[in-house]
Amino acid sequence: MSSEDTVIDVRNLSKRYEIYKTPRDRLKQLVLPRLQQTVNRAGVATRLVKPQPAPHYFREFWALRDVSFNVRRGETLGVIGRNGSGKSTLLQILAGTLAPTAGEVEVNGRVAALLELGSGFNPEFSGRENVYLNGRILGLSQREIEERYDQIVEFADIGEFIDQPVMTYSSGMFVRLAFAVQAHIDASIIIIDEALAVGDVFFRKKCYTRLEQLRDAGTAILLVSHSMPDIEQYCERAVLLDHGVTHFIGPSSEAAKHYYLLHQTATRPIVPAPSKPADTSHSAADVSARPSTAAFIDLSEKSQISDGTARCVGVALCNAAGEPCNSFRQGETAIFYYEFEVSKEIGVPICGVVLQNERGTLVHGKNSWQFENDVPHSLGAGSRILCRHEIKLDLGLGEYVFELGLASVSGEVWATRKTMSHDDMSVQHDRRCHVANAGSFSIGLAIQHGVPKLTHHGIADLAGNLSVSVEKSPEFTTHSSAS
Repeated sequence: MSSEDTVIDVRNLSKRYEIYKTPRDRLKQLVLPRLQQTVNRAGVATRLVKPQPAPHYFREFWALRDVSFNVRRGETLGVIGRNGSGKSTLLQILAGTLAPTAGEVEVNGRVAALLELGSGFNPEFSGRENVYLNGRILGLSQREIEERYDQIVEFADIGEFIDQPVMTYSSGMFVRLAFAVQAHIDASIIIIDEALAVGDVFFRKKCYTRLEQLRDAGTAILLVSHSMPDIEQYCERAVLLDHGVTHFIGPSSEAAKHYYLLHQTATRPIVPAPSKPADTSHSAADVSARPSTAAFIDLSEKSQISDGTARCVGVALCNAAGEPCNSFRQGETAIFYYEFEVSKEIGVPICGVVLQNERGTLVHGKNSWQFENDVPHSLGAGSRILCRHEIKLDLGLGEYVFELGLASVSGEVWATRKTMSHDDMSVQHDRRCHVANAGSFSIGLAIQHGVPKLTHHGIADLAGNLSVSVEKSPEFTTHSSAS
């Protein structure tokens, strides 16, 4: 192994499949190359014929090609990509259920793999019997399973169904029991392939809490999911696969943006909005409110994910007075100022900021589509987009990071935004540029009446009202009268 802390080391891993059009071609491939070898040997012995290459009756399909990465002890690594990108093939090789065609894989420790619903379970056995069966398959002794049995059953929380055949289970109950077993075998590595998606919200929360406990204890976790918020929140790094090839390896927030950019719909023709004089008043306001040069963050070391049409050229974070600031109090207003340059016409710009806490939880995000403000109807090559974004920080105490991005829609789409659903809009926009981890700031206690005060508990301060009244308890009044 390359390091004592490395539990998985993958080097130039490749997997090839042979695709046959018909069963007849498979039979030909099984028999004819052997006949050709016999002919070649006879020809070489008599020196009468030149050896001929063996015929092929299949098409090669490479599910993986030269994939390399490693996983450290106590790390959560995301594996992402569209269907058919090679994710499941990779996990099966890591779990030992599939052999690679080329490359090397070193795994140091016991592996618990939740790859697909039903793997390792006998549908005719009861849940109790499958706990023992699956435990033995995973390498536990009878005594070790008995010691963990009560914890497994309590975690699964399927009640009397534990003694019923698992063929009668719903998909949610099935994954409850399967995850409960996998999470209690003291594995060094846990591999999860989308299985938690079938659980309800309460069970998923329970699972992620358990995974965090295991990670803190040194267990490495590989998580495959199509949910980018989950990948960003629970994974430090992520591997993005595309048609079996590694497209990106790095911070999960950046990997998610590469995922979106890689698979977004091809650039659409720009359709102008209905004729209307361009409103440039916002540009003048933005220029006049531009912070001092000292407020701008150095972007030279910041990672930008772009489709090549735009780049971020300026980011600043200020307080309400326009002064550079990265330390706020609850309830204060932060001003995010950011600029993009475009190298080609992109249509109506959609700009926004996303805030995350130190655990990677997305606590707030909003863009110009949601504000419904006037924006330029199209941007020509060489244009610069100036954004001034105010956010009232009604948030919990702690450290936060922010990221910002630019997308675009056609003028036609923008003109119908008030009647367009979110789902319809999400497939109509093109991602142009994204700056992950653009900067950070902290939030401390609010100052009220000259003393520090906590304005709320939890991540966000939600608007609302609370009324309190007092009345005599009827039961108390009755007892008092009787005495």
